[in-house]
Amino acid sequence: MKKTLVLSTAILMASVTTGLAADKYPARDITNVVVWAAGGGTDLCNRVVSAEMAKILGVNINVTNKTGGVSGSIGMDAVYNEKPDGYTIAGISESVVTAAVQGGWDKRMEVWSPFIIGGSPDVVSVTASAPYKDLKELIEAAKAEPNKIKASASAAGSIHHLNLLALMNGSGAKFNYIPYNGSAPAQNAAMSGEVTVVVTSVAEQQQLLKGKKLRPLGMLTPDSFTVDGVGTIPSSFPDYPKLKEYLPISQAIGFAVRSDTPEDVKKTLGDAFEKALKSDAVKKWTTENYYTVSGKHGKAAQAEFARLESLFGWTLFELGAAKFSPEKFGIPKP
Repeated sequence: MKKTLVLSTAILMASVTTGLAADKYPARDITNVVVWAAGGGTDLCNRVVSAEMAKILGVNINVTNKTGGVSGSIGMDAVYNEKPDGYTIAGISESVVTAAVQGGWDKRMEVWSPFIIGGSPDVVSVTASAPYKDLKELIEAAKAEPNKIKASASAAGSIHHLNLLALMNGSGAKFNYIPYNGSAPAQNAAMSGEVTVVVTSVAEQQQLLKGKKLRPLGMLTPDSFTVDGVGTIPSSFPDYPKLKEYLPISQAIGFAVRSDTPEDVKKTLGDAFEKALKSDAVKKWTTENYYTVSGKHGKAAQAEFARLESLFGWTLFELGAAKFSPEKFGIPKP
């Protein structure tokens, strides 16, 4: 009888211990599904921060890429259809907020709880062999022969696409826009001669600018921007003041979990996220790669994405580049 009691107690204790272990998050590796192509800003930011978070959480965070669809919709859909337990997260950027008005997603951004790493400003550049020495020359050429000059700005509905649309509307130029599934493929298209103009972020272009593979013509921000080894890139605003009607718009690169993920899981991720951003490795990388760190998560990050969803959705609609009106999804005007 005594042996039976001891054995039963041992089994009970083992069951309790196993139950506690099962409840502890994270108990296994996490998968980060980046919705944009490998090598782009969203991909690189997620890989750097995920590596630091993995050290803090004590599990691997495996970063993969699932591109395609509209505004990252295929990758978002894949993550959304997984159990909301924090083991599958979506590597996203601000550009996913246009997925609904672009016709690739039927949900509002409120279904996500984002963690915002930060962003880098957009720059208009041309291939090294292009004849345009400054932005005025490029704009005048695009006005003289509308839709002849090929330009890429990542995927349709992305922040880079919106910046290109704003440049066209603010200057009167007309480019032949060629979409790609991410900034890296868009920049590779310039290297292969498929396009002449590229609009992506300074962070994404910096190595190509330093290597003189691309030539910067103008920042799509009110201020100029200095890149080590390249020099100061002038703002496009003085020559084209109408840009102020649409710009500037900022990046919000990071990752997200479903908003119905348990609060304790989101807190664990949030604590690790905050520590990762303060790590020497992340600080060094963001500084060297021209990123401004945000660090927002929780309600602050949800509010930021709601603001971007409104701003981007209505801007895209007013520029004539949206499939549906934001009203269809109950997205308020900014």
